[in-house]
Amino acid sequence: MLTLHPYLGFNGQAREALEFYQSCLGGTLELMTVADSPVAAQIPAHMQGHILHGSLTSGPLVLNASDMTEDVGRTHSVTLALASDDLEHAQQVFSALAQGGAVTHPLSPSFWEGMFGQLTDRYGHHWMMNVIPRPS
Repeated sequence: MLTLHPYLGFNGQAREALEFYQSCLGGTLELMTVADSPVAAQIPAHMQGHILHGSLTSGPLVLNASDMTEDVGRTHSVTLALASDDLEHAQQVFSALAQGGAVTHPLSPSFWEGMFGQLTDRYGHHWMMNVIPRPS
């Protein structure tokens, strides 16, 4: 079975962003700085505090991030899509992710008998929330 683990790139903000996402999504956060890695001696001193690899795990959700990415002129857009059957929890997560960002589509009823919303978080990443009610 394949699983997909989004890997987000940051320029010196990976720790801050992953801690923010943890406050929104819960879970366990693991961070490895350049200084704590086997490649520390190969990386310039000013980058030793950067996150080489970070991972936030909350149930089946795994979100990875690093400061070790560079802008290479990517033109593709990625949206992180969350799905839930718990409206109250989904509303809490949606509101938390929106802090400091912009809601582009409020979490509201959808034509597929659920709730749907979109936002761009404070780091410029796009999120969708889809809430499908539990069958009665």
